Amino acid sequence: MIKRALISVSDKRGLVEFAKELNRLGVEIISTGGTAKTLKEAGINVIDVSQYTGFPEIMDGRVKTLHPLIHGGILARRDNPEDIERMKQLGIKPIDMVVVNLYPFEATVKKEGVTLEEAIENIDIGGPTLLRAAAKNYKDVVVIVDPDDYSAILEELKKGDVSMDKRIELAKKVFSHTARYDALIAEYFDKISTSEFRQDWTLPLKMIKKLRYGENPHQKAALYALNETPSLIDAEVLQGKEMSFNNYLDTHSAVLLAAEFTEPVCVIVKHNNPCGVAIAENLIDAYKKAFECDPVSAFGGIIALNRTVDKQTASEIINTFYEVIVAPEFDKEALDIFETKKNLRIIRFPCLSGEITPSGFDLKRILGGFIVQQWDKVDDEFWQVKVATKRQPTDSEWKALKFAWKVCKHVKSNAIVYAREDRTVGLGIGQTSRVFSAKIGAMHALSSLKGTVVASDGFFPFRDNIDVLAQNGVTAIIQPGGSVRDQEVIDAADQYNIAMVFTGIRHFRH
Repeated sequence: MIKRALISVSDKRGLVEFAKELNRLGVEIISTGGTAKTLKEAGINVIDVSQYTGFPEIMDGRVKTLHPLIHGGILARRDNPEDIERMKQLGIKPIDMVVVNLYPFEATVKKEGVTLEEAIENIDIGGPTLLRAAAKNYKDVVVIVDPDDYSAILEELKKGDVSMDKRIELAKKVFSHTARYDALIAEYFDKISTSEFRQDWTLPLKMIKKLRYGENPHQKAALYALNETPSLIDAEVLQGKEMSFNNYLDTHSAVLLAAEFTEPVCVIVKHNNPCGVAIAENLIDAYKKAFECDPVSAFGGIIALNRTVDKQTASEIINTFYEVIVAPEFDKEALDIFETKKNLRIIRFPCLSGEITPSGFDLKRILGGFIVQQWDKVDDEFWQVKVATKRQPTDSEWKALKFAWKVCKHVKSNAIVYAREDRTVGLGIGQTSRVFSAKIGAMHALSSLKGTVVASDGFFPFRDNIDVLAQNGVTAIIQPGGSVRDQEVIDAADQYNIAMVFTGIRHFRH
């Protein structure tokens, strides 16, 4: 039976109603600071923790519940005669329920311009200690960390007592909650420290929702969030069906590629690879050019745009079936047009209007663990570019090479991107041989490749790649360089009068 509860919460949702019901059930309530004040103002009988312990809250509230009368009352085993005898000797009363949620550290450090001092003062000490103590003694103490559990607990109390299954469930939630809380703090200190990788790493993941399924219908899936910005999870879904596992993957890829450009850009992604990318003076032209690159693959794809979507662009987009449209903003007229396609997911992601720098690390799952790396972000991609051939690229070719290089970074290896100044023309994606990618990219081209440039995410191991590109009319190439056969490749380019530049930077994407 619950006779005494300790309540100390930052999140006061549903608190007053819950405490009133506890009072009606004859539960004595001990409380602290702002929580006690809120309950008293609501006319609820409350005993201040300082009155209960006979010791004042000190150090601006840093110390208030760390007292033997509190923790002895929580941790005492009711079926242990020695514990019960010791409680009698020391005047410790049992505390049967602990209702605590923690200082808002996560929200605090997410604020722009937060200081280290503010972050430090929002690290809860007493709260996690209370929660862990109560969860450890779950057989005798009901522990509540989530206001959403209030109603279920009250229902059980009105029937007599909280079941053992429910107590275990609540304890499990507490240990997950405090583990994530500590991980958030470690994550924050990691950001302000100078070390690259930490020795021990607990990811502060929080489940946002379960997804309908994973990559395939037989796979269960869920969406988890990290306390990072920018975050695609914070994007607002304005309409359409629920986002799927694959939708999130493809939208992530589309957003990162679109963020490479300051010009109005349209990126169309299918199966986690771009199938059309174009820039223009306005969105409608960028979309048309991107779509023309590969209309067949575009069907059922994801579109990312880095400007406000207007009526004209929306009218063009809805002529083809797409899964997701993501942009920084949408005109009302554009939204009215999209509304005619009820299942089309429309996502507002304001970050797309500017530069996006991913925070944290890029993680990939393997059997038994993760491999962790920095994001593939280079401040200046072209600072060490050198022309390797006799012929220098023309101004037009330079523009096309830089465009193609930005796209190539986001194409699965082995990647070959045929492009002009403002659009992709053919994409060779994910082949086990680079020359296969060169051939497939040419096969995908729906317009002439004569006068196009090519970007390759890795060096050319043999001159056969240059032979294929020359046959297709390519006039300039950008690639990392670094092969033992670089000279052979350079000689081949000179033979065809192709300009070729080395970046010194590789962009594999597995």
